[in-house]
Amino acid sequence: MDMNDLLHRYFGTFDLAEVDPRSVAAGVDRMLVDFGLEQDRGRRFALWSMLFMLGAAPDLDVAFEDEADRDAARNLMDLMAASGGQ
Repeated sequence: MDMNDLLHRYFGTFDLAEVDPRSVAAGVDRMLVDFGLEQDRGRRFALWSMLFMLGAAPDLDVAFEDEADRDAARNLMDLMAASGGQ
């Protein structure tokens, strides 16, 4: 999944700055539902990554059964922290 595709799918735009806060909350709710239903590891990780960037990601131990997925998520979190993104 491409992040631009996720933005467009859940928020109707490629620029999140254009979205009002209520629409962001509704998009996050839809993403959380889809995250809970998603079976594909790659798509699940992409959804979690977007949720993380929006401050709404589930905890790693809840989100990922596989330790490799949790490690990848930790790496993303570290990269975001190092870049000042989170």
